[in-house]
Amino acid sequence: MSDQWRKRWQEGRIGFHLQQAHPALLRHWASLGVAKGTKVLVPLCGKSLDMRWLADEGYPVLGIEFAPEAIEQFLAQRSTSVSRYRQADFTISRQGSVELWCGDFFHLHIQQAAEIGAFYDRASLIALPPATRQRYAFHLAQLVPPGAKGLLISLSHPEGSAGPPYSVPNSEIESLFTPNFTLTFLEQGSPDERGRTESVWALERRGPRL
Repeated sequence: MSDQWRKRWQEGRIGFHLQQAHPALLRHWASLGVAKGTKVLVPLCGKSLDMRWLADEGYPVLGIEFAPEAIEQFLAQRSTSVSRYRQADFTISRQGSVELWCGDFFHLHIQQAAEIGAFYDRASLIALPPATRQRYAFHLAQLVPPGAKGLLISLSHPEGSAGPPYSVPNSEIESLFTPNFTLTFLEQGSPDERGRTESVWALERRGPRL
C-alpha cells in the first residue's frame, strides 16, 4: 500500500491534491470549537494546503506522510527555514508551526502523539483499501485523547469505480467510528462529473476526560 502511494507521488499522479484549502474545512472547522493552540493530527497528509490554513489560524500541525516527495514539495512552497531531526521510525521536518513526520502512520505511538488534541482527515480514510480502514479507525482512536474533536471528509462513488481514492459509504463510516467516536453528519456534496460525492463529518473521541 505504501509503495503504491509512493509511486503515485513520484509519477505526479496526485489529482486528489487541491491548490487551496478545502472549502469544507473553511466552512466547518470553527464549529468544532477546538481551542486555538491545540495541535492537530493530520494523517496521510500529502502536501495539503489545509495544513497551512490550520497553522495560519493558530493550530500547530503534526502531519504524517509516507512519501518524502510530498513532504519536500510542501516545504518548498515557502522559503521559511526548516529544521530536521529523527525520532524512532520517523524523519521529522519542522517549518514554522507545521511538523511533518515522514513514515508509516501505523508506527506512530501514543507517546509520540501526547500533545495531539484534535485531528483532520481530508483524504486519509479514502486512500486506504477496505481491509486497512478498520485498523486506521482503531489506531486513530488510540492516538487522540477523550474529548478530542476532528473533521472527516470522505468520498463515495458509483459501484465499479476503482480506487484510490476508494469509495467509503456513510454506513461504513458509522460502522468504523461509532465504537470510539461520537459522529455528527454535517453535509453531503453534489455529485461531480464522475458521480462522486463528498460527505463531511464531525467526530469527538468518546471516553472520560482526564
